[in-house]
Amino acid sequence: MLDIIEILKIVFLGIVEGVTEWLPISSTGHMLLVDEFLTLNMTEAFKTMFFVVIQLGAILAVVVLFWRKMFPIQLNESSKLVVRKDILSLWLKVIVACIPSAVIGVLADDYLDAHLHTPVVIALMLIIYGVLFIIVENWNKKRTPVTETVSAISFKTALLIGAFQVLSLIPGTSRSGATIIGALLIGVSRVAAAEFTFFLAVPTMFGASAVKLLKFGLDFTGAELLALVIGMAVAFFVSILVIKFLMGYIKKHDFKVFGWYRIVLGVIVLAYFSMR
Repeated sequence: MLDIIEILKIVFLGIVEGVTEWLPISSTGHMLLVDEFLTLNMTEAFKTMFFVVIQLGAILAVVVLFWRKMFPIQLNESSKLVVRKDILSLWLKVIVACIPSAVIGVLADDYLDAHLHTPVVIALMLIIYGVLFIIVENWNKKRTPVTETVSAISFKTALLIGAFQVLSLIPGTSRSGATIIGALLIGVSRVAAAEFTFFLAVPTMFGASAVKLLKFGLDFTGAELLALVIGMAVAFFVSILVIKFLMGYIKKHDFKVFGWYRIVLGVIVLAYFSMR
């Protein structure tokens, strides 16, 4: 069974996941970096799976918070069940947006795990996309969004956002960061970009988790199962708070603060590992 130290490590990792999954600062990158300093006493195979599947807790937070916007079958004013065609249309757009990363992710998963999950790659991606956030936001000040709401996103726009999501397969990039930058570049408002990113996360992370679980198998030890449950539960509750914060924040502020954070963290990581 897990001792108290391992439980505290898992709780900390759950907090890191809940915070970084939704802020555009790379959850996988942070999880891998934390593991450099706070290593779980688990097999490498389990940790590789854990760092992805723990995200299901964060995804469940999105489902809870955006239930009425996500679930197409609802009660109308007459208490009758109706099917919301606008929500069905939105999910079709989400599916279209998932196609690029689903194809590339399945084909390149083993290569990415073997070659790109390194501190140097993570640090470089943190810095590069931090700079991009600042550049894009400065450029965006002079533009008026073409697409103000999630419902106004077209299938073409959804596919383009999905193409940007492929970039997030490189650790340190950030799935939300890549999709938000892509959405801003093609004229989507910050609020709509963030909401679509939340929707896009649901099938994307369920799919990624399924791939990792199939590779690992379902033969968990008691300690491994407990670690996964604790990690997902913590990620869920922290994500609730972070999503509410982010949706309020971006109504009044841009994403440049996250760009500066990424740059500073990336430089610190590069400096640390260059001195090892």
